[in-house]
Amino acid sequence: MARRCSATSLPQLSRLKGRYVLVCALLAALWSSEAQAGLYSAVDQVLVLDADSVSRIFNASSAFMVEFYATWCGHCSAFAPVWKNLASDVSEWKPAVDMAALDCADENNRRVCTGFGITGYPSIKFFPAYSGEDFTGESLREFPRDVRGLRRLIIDKLESHKEPSPPACPPLEPASAAEIDGFFENNNVQHLALVFEENNSYVGREVILDLLQYENITVRRVLSSEKDLVSRLGVTDFPSCYLYYTPTNYSRLPVLSEARAFYSYALQRLPSVVRAGRPYPAINDLQRNQTEEPWREFNRTRVYMSDLESALHYSLRVELSAHSTISGDALTALRHYVSVLTKYFPGRPAVKGALKAVGNWLQDQKETQISYSDFRTALDSTVLSGEGVLPAGVRWVGCQGSRPQFRGYPCAVWTLFHVLTVEANASGSTDPLEILQAMREYVSSFFGCRPCASHFASMAQDVSDDVTTPSTAVWWLWSRHNRVNSRLAGEPSEDPHFPKIQWPPPELCPKCHGLMLGGEHTWNKDEVIAFLRNYFSSERILPDYLQEESEAVAQQKALLTAAQQQKDTTRRKARETQETPSTQLGQEEEEEEEEEEDEAAAVATEEEEPEGMGGATEAKEPHPAGEEPSPLVQTPPPGRPPWARRRISRRPAIVGLKLRQTQEDIVDLDLFVNQHYKAKALRALSAMAEQQQEDAEERRPDSVRRMKRELFDQQEALLMEPYPHPQGKRWMSLLSVGFSRLDIQLSGKPIS
Repeated sequence: MARRCSATSLPQLSRLKGRYVLVCALLAALWSSEAQAGLYSAVDQVLVLDADSVSRIFNASSAFMVEFYATWCGHCSAFAPVWKNLASDVSEWKPAVDMAALDCADENNRRVCTGFGITGYPSIKFFPAYSGEDFTGESLREFPRDVRGLRRLIIDKLESHKEPSPPACPPLEPASAAEIDGFFENNNVQHLALVFEENNSYVGREVILDLLQYENITVRRVLSSEKDLVSRLGVTDFPSCYLYYTPTNYSRLPVLSEARAFYSYALQRLPSVVRAGRPYPAINDLQRNQTEEPWREFNRTRVYMSDLESALHYSLRVELSAHSTISGDALTALRHYVSVLTKYFPGRPAVKGALKAVGNWLQDQKETQISYSDFRTALDSTVLSGEGVLPAGVRWVGCQGSRPQFRGYPCAVWTLFHVLTVEANASGSTDPLEILQAMREYVSSFFGCRPCASHFASMAQDVSDDVTTPSTAVWWLWSRHNRVNSRLAGEPSEDPHFPKIQWPPPELCPKCHGLMLGGEHTWNKDEVIAFLRNYFSSERILPDYLQEESEAVAQQKALLTAAQQQKDTTRRKARETQETPSTQLGQEEEEEEEEEEDEAAAVATEEEEPEGMGGATEAKEPHPAGEEPSPLVQTPPPGRPPWARRRISRRPAIVGLKLRQTQEDIVDLDLFVNQHYKAKALRALSAMAEQQQEDAEERRPDSVRRMKRELFDQQEALLMEPYPHPQGKRWMSLLSVGFSRLDIQLSGKPIS
């Protein structure tokens, strides 16, 4: 008799006295916390029910197998893996029967469990399709504790199901010769598969339910007692499977072993056999790929380095960029991730150099938080320092999908970590959990699909218990990958050209598959590990479609240059935006200043005369009629000392709602320099004139008076010439004004 946990055992703890009461309280608290999590989750393909969702089993079009359990029950914990494996094994049967579980240890569910009459755990009840809400389920006492026995129990319940039966459930009874002969007249399908078996065999019914969700194929079972069909097709082995089209057109289905798993796999891969509602795409659709990238022909039995480098680019440059800052556990996860990449990634030297450089940079960061922009700079700048380069962009090859939304990055991430586990095993790593822990931390912290990350974390809870050697790490990751494939089979994310199967298939690794005594499929662990070591080894990774290193370097440098230019442009625009108000204010003040100078043109500021300009006597020379005196040389009004400055009164101006500040008087250096060189030119001309006068007096005395008159006129012109009023800004180039005017004066013909 199978053991069960009594539901009345927990209340009995209240009778304990003394120190045992405290122990009971602690255990109750522990059980309560575990009950919140339960023994099942969404990754187990078990429908988790509670008080709010239990109504889903009523009036449903499918039947339900429901386990009632308590989290604290040891027998329930031992049975949970069997229930999970059963749910995965019969996942294709869901339109006809579904698997569920309800935790009675949760206080919120206690009333529900009591209403169903649950008194011990685990308990299993069968709910036929369209069960009413007053139905408490059919109790299955002394149920089997293995997957095979439970699977056959489900078939028995479906065959004995009362009307109305689940609409999706196909006929499970044996077929007759007459039915087979008229099959294609009454059915519009492409394939008819016949499973020949003995009367007590369940293989045919299991295969029928395995193909339940597929179109363009029908599976029927034929007993060995159906002599007409057996003789006509020449059947000698039971079980065996035949594809039947006409009485003269039939063939035996080639499989590795005559068993349910191999029949179902082969039939699901037949041409035009697709899941219901998902038409099989044509071959030309695959070639077009419906993406901007051309379709890349590839070998499905090999790994491509282009997929691995593309996975690195996407994770380090795209996925991480969603986190502006990285700290705490996420920073630890990033360090571990890059660390295992540095140690075990079997890439090109340039890529390994870039990973090593960014890994060293991460280790040098002593702060508890880093910014992603700094990390990205450290990664991209490796091309400038010559340490290496990680090519930018993605080129999916073995992971390309028939449409843009299929495969790609998730496929490449799985492939990357498979390669890392195999490389760690080959290198003699002493830490079997090194790769798996890094993967769990990275996925939990950064993987963009958050439900996927949660599911993986649930699967990885037992990793430390299951993995004790690097070889078992390779096995563990492979088994969890197949578990995910089973869960996602038939989901919208499945690529119809690359269905989610239990990998590797028989044609890829025949020795990986085996049969137990009862005909159940099993994996040969040693053969699977040997296959994985070979398949994911660095020696067999193909370099096809890789970007050339020189091209990657040039592209990365161009990207860095473009990014820097964009950054400079952004900064310049920001600076111009900040400076625009002050610039406009300055222009308005300058315009008002010029207006005030025009109004005060008649009252100029007195300035001291620079040395060498001719002294007071020159300043007091009378001006010719009709000419204004030079603005630099002015006579102070009577009663004021010559050194006194007259300041022009400034009127307040409203500019930008602010009182404009009184500006200081500034000496005009252009005027100063101009007059300075005028004086120097005057002295030079005087000296030349004196010398010429002496020479002329010696040669031609009659011309002396005429020459003196010309020199006197030139001096008058220099002294009395009005300097033009400055236009716009006061400050002008000293060389452009001073020296240019001097050159004009000296460029004339020499005085004769």
